Amino acid sequence: MPRSSLPPILLSLALTGGLAACAQQPAQPPAPRASLADELVMATVWMQSSGEYAALSHQAFNLARMNLDRALAAPGSQTQRPPAIIVDVDETVLDNSPYEAWLIANDENYASDSWHQWVEKASAVPMPGAKSFLDYAASRGVEIFYVTNRRDNETEATLRNLRQVGFPDADGEHFLPRTDSSDKTARRLRVAQSHWVVLLMGDNLGDFSQGFDRESAAARRAAVNAQADAFGSRYIVLPNPAYGAWEEAIYGGDWSLSDEQKSRARRNHLEVWGGPTP
Repeated sequence: MPRSSLPPILLSLALTGGLAACAQQPAQPPAPRASLADELVMATVWMQSSGEYAALSHQAFNLARMNLDRALAAPGSQTQRPPAIIVDVDETVLDNSPYEAWLIANDENYASDSWHQWVEKASAVPMPGAKSFLDYAASRGVEIFYVTNRRDNETEATLRNLRQVGFPDADGEHFLPRTDSSDKTARRLRVAQSHWVVLLMGDNLGDFSQGFDRESAAARRAAVNAQADAFGSRYIVLPNPAYGAWEEAIYGGDWSLSDEQKSRARRNHLEVWGGPTP
């Protein structure tokens, strides 16, 4: 490398001035971290504020009522085992959006400890249309089974919440929490051994069949399309844009990703328009 042609004194002054200028420049702030809580805002505001969300919830329970009536009126239905409906709890019959709003307000991600404290409050309100439908089903002699992935140590608080809002069959016999696995198959089969399961309701595909829970979002969609006739008849889906197994599929089943990696994975699943023509 060629040496500098400046005299030593000038070279020294130039270097000193350059170092001083560098020292006077403000330090660059660190790059902002991805805030997954911020990304919950639109979904949570929609759930809490929009008439459309309430309309979709009412629509789901109205459809469930029509299908229940049709099933009970079908020839041979009286010779079946006692009729039952299986419902999920969270974002199916109980609204937990205040917990999501708390995450946003405090820039927090979901954590089992904060969730447990929310559950212990037993303050969730019914989803729009849930109480009237469950009361109607009970009046028709249909038993309600709550198959949930709330933990066993949250049973007492959840039953207290279900009773406070006046839901039927809010007792230990009809409440099946998560124990070893989030897979609900065994719990659904337990109900089906003694009852005729007329329909199932939930906000997550795993509330209907574990066969829907695939590793990729594309595979989950394909599984839904393959059973399209079941939706709106035996399977009644409630909308939930805030969380669910669909999110896990976006991460390739890896919840250990950093917030930045999760945010990037979400954006990578967008199907983006090419933009206007110049």
